[in-house]
Amino acid sequence: MQSEIIKPEGTLSLQTIAMPADTNWSGDVFGGWIVSQMDLAGAIHAERFSKGRCATIAINQMSFLVPVKVGDVISCYTKILKVGNTSIQIAIEVWNSHDESRPAKQVTAGLFTFVAVDQSGQKRRISDEVRENLT
Repeated sequence: MQSEIIKPEGTLSLQTIAMPADTNWSGDVFGGWIVSQMDLAGAIHAERFSKGRCATIAINQMSFLVPVKVGDVISCYTKILKVGNTSIQIAIEVWNSHDESRPAKQVTAGLFTFVAVDQSGQKRRISDEVRENLT
């Protein structure tokens, strides 16, 4: 019986490498650094989708599954789950894709909510045309 291979869901929105400055005294990458990469990836997706600035308003359901080490390449995948009048809910998965010699492992996942904002930082409506193009 073969085990099921789990693969990332969504769009590759950000990829970066963990550096020594991103680690704690044990050599593991800080969880906060990983969350900040997720926030960047989600913002990229939300801003491209909504055609303008967005701000993070909530982070839910975070679970860290495996540690990340210096030199690991992390890949952030984003998937829009729900679009409201001004908000976008995005599922974000982080995968460790260190090299081709070993399979990628999921590091963490979370649910982020962004709100579309105008140049003065006030909520702005996401156009019906943009909302209809949700894919």
